[in-house]
Amino acid sequence: MTEDDPLEDFDRREITLAGVTKRVYVAGSGPVVIVMTEMPGISPHVARFGRWVRDAGFTVYMPSLFGRDGAVPGAEEGLAIFKAACVSAEFRAFAANQSSPVTQWLRALARRAHQECGGPGVGAIGMCFIGNFALTMMLEPSMLAPVLSQPALPLNDPAGIEIAPEDVRAVRERLEREDLTVMGYRFEGDRFCRAERFAAYAAALGNRFVERVLPDGDANTEVPPFFARHVVCPHSVVTAHLIDEAGKPTIVARDEILSFFGRVLRSTHHNSQQRRSDRPGTGALRCAYSLILRRTVAGGNTRVRG
Repeated sequence: MTEDDPLEDFDRREITLAGVTKRVYVAGSGPVVIVMTEMPGISPHVARFGRWVRDAGFTVYMPSLFGRDGAVPGAEEGLAIFKAACVSAEFRAFAANQSSPVTQWLRALARRAHQECGGPGVGAIGMCFIGNFALTMMLEPSMLAPVLSQPALPLNDPAGIEIAPEDVRAVRERLEREDLTVMGYRFEGDRFCRAERFAAYAAALGNRFVERVLPDGDANTEVPPFFARHVVCPHSVVTAHLIDEAGKPTIVARDEILSFFGRVLRSTHHNSQQRRSDRPGTGALRCAYSLILRRTVAGGNTRVRG
């Protein structure tokens, strides 16, 4: 994916919430999934994932939070975007135990999108710089299916999680009360989302946090210039480092994410017993996931924990 993506198959909308206007790319029909881009913006790889979500039967809302929409991530341009985001008042790039202010706008977007599209609720996936935001969005009652893909903040604390203590307590209580699950994905050797961070999520959320750790050897190596120069490790599970071949661990992860959204968001009513038996990390789904990875990663070290 070496050329800019015009995003012509998405409806470009300017959405104002709490006095703040942002561009949001919308496509598809069905329950809402909010796709929150990784650094340095909505790249062709991010847009591809958005289309996969759309084609799986969802309405995709893809907000533009930074960068040049549709652009292939260049090394210098991407670095400038990253530096600007680090000092932006919307983000808390270097602060553990704090929630980024932009998550309030994203929670309002989830509420608006649910009102517009209906269904049991909303799903969301955050990636990289935005990776943790789907967790904070669980403070919004319409949010039901959060996915954290290689959450990278805070940048200066590998064991930190970018959410205020009172917020994570409220989210944990809700997960327990409503029998909900948080999915997390990372590569084993990711320098920006290390094992310490997933351990912190597990400590904060208990078995409501289900982690997937993929082997570094199954990451795509033909990546855009920004990743080649500045990331230099397996990082982007469902975008730049995804290998688009059947049976590859990244495709298994993508399919599990889509299945997770479908199972939660297509339910006509929230039966806790049904969710408990189908929750990722338990029962048949965990067994199937483990079996696929054993077949595709002979001798590998992928961990499936839940």
